[in-house]
Parts: sequence; structure tokens; C-alpha cells
Amino acid sequence: MRDDALVNVENLVMYFPVTAGLMRRRVADVKAVDGVSFYVRKGETLGLVGESGCGKTTTGRCILRLYKITAGNVYFKGKNLAEMGGKELRSMRRHMQLIFQDPYASLDPRMTAGDIIGEPLQVHNLVQGREYQEQIDELLRLVELEPRMAVRYPHEFSGGQRQRIGIARALAVRPDFIVCDEPVSALDVSIQTQVITLLMRLREELKLTYLFIAHDLSVVRHISDRVAVMYLGKIMEITDSDELYDNPLNPYTQALLSAVPIPDPVVDRQRKRILLTGDVPSPINPPSGCHFNPRCHMVIDICKEEEPELRNIGGEHWVACHRA
Repeated sequence: MRDDALVNVENLVMYFPVTAGLMRRRVADVKAVDGVSFYVRKGETLGLVGESGCGKTTTGRCILRLYKITAGNVYFKGKNLAEMGGKELRSMRRHMQLIFQDPYASLDPRMTAGDIIGEPLQVHNLVQGREYQEQIDELLRLVELEPRMAVRYPHEFSGGQRQRIGIARALAVRPDFIVCDEPVSALDVSIQTQVITLLMRLREELKLTYLFIAHDLSVVRHISDRVAVMYLGKIMEITDSDELYDNPLNPYTQALLSAVPIPDPVVDRQRKRILLTGDVPSPINPPSGCHFNPRCHMVIDICKEEEPELRNIGGEHWVACHRA
């Protein structure tokens, strides 16, 4: 456990049971997260990237203890969230919040924007009376919306405005740590830039720490200090943002980066594209050895037999690959 980190994740495991028959007998497990370890320093943004279904969102929700984790530890400010429950866990949740992916589904259509933003204040009994409305007005201004919009319902807002309401709700209790679960993937490209700029400004002004989950590597590079690459419940590579994009060492990371569009058409035509063959294996029965070996263009015999350890190959660059 690192002393300078706000969040320390150690060997996090999250299995979901697969049941069958009238008695709902457990016959297998979906290994959504399988032994993940990393840390997030105070004030930084750690990007978590990977294909759909690789366990990114599950990892974020396990850190917030929205799921009861199967095994492992999650330390927040030095306290182990995995051992908490009841009032103690509820009080800690004030310091950790979540921005959801879908700004349409994450807002209650029967509540006004003001009620949605103010609900966390009421749950944690933070303000009352006149100060309650003043807090809502301040939060709306903070996300660049007008206080008069507090009386509107979610269907009266655009997608970008709804996501700003979701961000304001997350900020209501003045958290230290926010999990951003693909917060711009459902938005238009022009709106994505505005929301990313807003999140970066809020991080500086409010001294926030982010775990930024996404599958768009160009977005992640823009906002993240460090990036972790995830595949089938495992961390494949983690290092500084510039180092990852300039010197990717894991074949999976290389394949992902080769698919990122480059604005210069001449450079884009000259670079080598790495095409991944086959589909992502089932998390119920992942491959032996390295989980990526059935699709890897650099696979050798040891990759099929022995799971690679996430090891430091210099500086803060960690890679899980036998050939790194």
C-alpha cells in the first residue's frame, strides 16, 4: 500500500455467480474482475481503458463498494472499505461519488434538477432551510448552468446539460474522489470536449481525484495523468499517460493504440495497424496463461501456460507480458 495514494486497490476480485435449474444452483462464475491492483494519488486522474466487457465499470463500482467484493482490499484514506458496512460505510461514501455513463437513465424523470442535485445534501443532512437552495444555485453555476433551471425536469434538458446535472449531484457533498464511468461516451463529439474541459477545471478548483473510465483512448490521453489498460478482468499495463502512448509495451495496448485515428492522413496511411483476430473470450471460462494469448500477434508457448505477472520494467511502467 502506497502512503502517498488516496486510493489503494489490492488484489481486487469480483465474481458474479451463474445459476441453473429450479434450485438456482451455482454452476459457474463470471470473473468480471480477477486480481486487480493499482493506486490513485491524491489530485491525479487515473484513466482506466479497455474493450467493452473487460471489467472497467465493475472495478469502479467495487471501489465505491456498490458491490460486495468477492476478495481483495480497497483502501481509501488508509481505511479498508472492504471491511466496512452500515453507518461507517455510509459516512465514507460522502467522500466518494460516481458520475454515470448515461445522462438519460441516471436522472429520475419525476424529480426536478434542483431536487436531483439536492438529494445528497438531504441524505447526509449537510444543509437545511435557506442554505439548501443557496447550495443548489451554487452547484448549478459551478457546472455552468443557470440557477433558474433548477425547476426544470430532466426531459427539458439536452444530453450535455443532463450530464452537467449528474456532475453537480456528484459534487454536492464535496467529495475527494470521483469515479467517472464513461461520462462522455453518450454525448456528441462537440459536447464531449466541453464536458472534459469542465471536469479538468473542477479537478483543479476543487482539488479532486478521478478514476476516469473510458474506451476512447484519445479522450483518456487528454485528461489522464496515468493510464491503466484492462483486458478480461486483468490489468495489462499501467504507466504515465505520455509514456503509454509513446512506448506501449503490451501487445494489447499496442493494438488499441494502432486503432486510434490520427488527424494527419499521410501519417495515418503510413503507420502499421494491428488487427485483433477473434472475439473476446468468455469471462466465465477465460484462457489459461495470459488471457490475451488467443488474440495476440506475439504469442509464444509460455503465454499459453503461465499467467504473466504485472511487473515494473523501469520507473513507473508496469506491464503484464512475458515478452515485455
